[in-house]
Amino acid sequence: MANHPIEGLMNSAMENIKGMVDVNTIVGDPVETPNGEVIIPISRVSFGFAAGGGEYMKTNGNGKEKDKEAEATPFGGGSGAGVSLNPVAFLVVGKDQVRLLPVTNNAVIERIINVAPELLHEVKDILKQRSGSGDKEH
Repeated sequence: MANHPIEGLMNSAMENIKGMVDVNTIVGDPVETPNGEVIIPISRVSFGFAAGGGEYMKTNGNGKEKDKEAEATPFGGGSGAGVSLNPVAFLVVGKDQVRLLPVTNNAVIERIINVAPELLHEVKDILKQRSGSGDKEH
């Protein structure tokens, strides 16, 4: 049995989509700055795909189908795809730290996550100073 025309239509569309899907689409190429930091763009990518088709049966005039083997039925079909690419953030890798810089202005959680290591370091230093000065007084 020969391949159905819809198979060729779907294979062609899927091959084209496979060519568009690439790791570099989501995690972009890194860019090195003069101060040695590396900036990596991060994006959200959405793909959509649809395909369909139909065969049109020919009749012999009295409403009954003609023999399928005797005459090939015409086929009609189509496919489509859509891509949406939205920048989400930039990953900044420095010598001493890694930061996530979101594109949106309402990214409080990301900012807290970025500041947390620095805040913990500062608290640790304050506690060391207090314990060190307390030992000197006694």
